[in-house]
Amino acid sequence: MIDLLALVMLLAGCFFVFAGTVGMLRLPDVYCRLHALTKADNLGLLLICLSLALLAGRLRITLLLLLIWLLALLASTVSAHLIARHSRARRPPTGEPQ
Repeated sequence: MIDLLALVMLLAGCFFVFAGTVGMLRLPDVYCRLHALTKADNLGLLLICLSLALLAGRLRITLLLLLIWLLALLASTVSAHLIARHSRARRPPTGEPQ
C-alpha cells in the first residue's frame, strides 16, 4: 500500500514539474513564467521527495530529503526574485506580452 501511495505521489510530482516546464515555455511574459515555474516545481519536488521518503522508510533519509527540498525552495525563491527584479529594472511591466 505504501508503494502505491509513493508511486502516485511520484507521478503527481513529475506531472507538476512537467506542467511548470510547459508553463515556462508557453506563457507570455517573464512574470507569468516565473510564477508558473516556481510554484509548480516546488510542489513537484516536494511530492517527489515525500514519495522517496516513504519508500526509504528511514528517518535520516527522510530528513535529508526534506532538507534538499527546503534548500531548493530557498534557492528557487531567491533566484525568481532576482530574475523578476532584473526584468523590472530593464523594462517595467505593461500588462502586455513581450
